Amino acid sequence: MLNQQLPHRKYQAGTTLLEVMVTIVILAFGLLGLAGLQMKTRTIELESYQRSQAMIILNDMVSRFHMSRINAAGYISGAVAGEGDVEQCAGKTGAAFDLCEWGNALRGAGESLGGTNVGAMIGARGCITEIQAPDATAGTCVPGIYEITVTWQGMFKTAAPNNTCAQDLDIYGGDELRRAISLRVSSGTGSCI
Repeated sequence: MLNQQLPHRKYQAGTTLLEVMVTIVILAFGLLGLAGLQMKTRTIELESYQRSQAMIILNDMVSRFHMSRINAAGYISGAVAGEGDVEQCAGKTGAAFDLCEWGNALRGAGESLGGTNVGAMIGARGCITEIQAPDATAGTCVPGIYEITVTWQGMFKTAAPNNTCAQDLDIYGGDELRRAISLRVSSGTGSCI
């Protein structure tokens, strides 16, 4: 009976090539998904950064406007700020100086890298429009209401903003990529009775 052979059981001693290939394919799809998620996160991060830069530039102009509310009409311009090359603001005063500085901020002149201005958003532009004209007539006393807007190019398409500042400019690749942020400010009449 000692020589009687016991049935041999087959034990798996390792992994087969097929199992290794399936594992590699599953791992590759997981890594591709992770890379896609990383790219989407970077895009959203850039959108957020551009919005915060726009708020800084917008608040700067609102502060300048508030400091010179008596000359509010001097800030109104039919032109879109931020187009063209960086301007020299030396020698300009009042609203002209503020608009020059604001235009340079929109052009990214606040920071440069390798000779290129990178201190603003992609395609940054700005507008100041009059919503309501001031009226200092006795008994009326209506303050002027102005809208200050900053626009820039987004990274993915969304609904086009209602604001018309820099609308239909070729730099954005369509209004679905244009982003806009605005603040309305008022200037008192100063001499109402």
